[in-house]
Amino acid sequence: MPLDLIDAPSPNFDARRAPPDILVLHYTGMQTGEAALARLRDPEAKVSAHYVVEEDGRVFALVPEERRAWHAGRGVWQGETDVNAASIGIEIVNPGHEFGYRPFPDAQVAAVIALTSEIRSRWSIPDARIIAHSDLAPDRKEDPGELFPWKALAGAGHGLWFEPAAERIAALGGFLQIGDEGIGVVVLRAGLHRLGYGLQPGSTYDEDTATTVRAFQRHWRQSRVDGVADGETRATLMGVLQLATAESVTGVLN
Repeated sequence: MPLDLIDAPSPNFDARRAPPDILVLHYTGMQTGEAALARLRDPEAKVSAHYVVEEDGRVFALVPEERRAWHAGRGVWQGETDVNAASIGIEIVNPGHEFGYRPFPDAQVAAVIALTSEIRSRWSIPDARIIAHSDLAPDRKEDPGELFPWKALAGAGHGLWFEPAAERIAALGGFLQIGDEGIGVVVLRAGLHRLGYGLQPGSTYDEDTATTVRAFQRHWRQSRVDGVADGETRATLMGVLQLATAESVTGVLN
């Protein structure tokens, strides 16, 4: 679908240090799109995004992609600790978990997909660096949440998605949770870290591990968001990692 961008300039930006190579998706988490747009353009708020996508599919352009918008805050992805400097941020209008979280309308999802396509036509953004706000900041963010259709986005060619076969899930068996220790936890934590999360490798399933697993589930295991690493969560992580690794190798070869 062609995009007809609506100019809504925000003063809340500064200079980039390098071209963007991360795309971060958010929800606005406010009661109306109008309120969110006003806040993102308020110089006193000191927050912004490059784009806002309304529920009816309208797309507002706030900050030029060449500039550093202030949307990500404290967090990390694949070792990048200044995600604002490396990313383009899309705010998707939705009241969020605080004000009545609800599914994202088809028109809105179609607009996000079209916008993502256009952004990636201008910048080199790997699929493994198309992430949720909650991916880079699992300890403080939930957006865009478990109702966002990451599968549809990946089906359109943007981002990673993997659904493990039943036998692959069964082969892992059981689950891991807070208090567990051992090789299973080592593999889990190392996998999450390798994918991009700030969680450091270790052998104990602690609160930070559960928080990170919950963020992973919001993106890739959306039917279960409880911080418990069941067989499907771990099998999904292994599959997503394989896709990310294959993409990285292909990028090097090209």
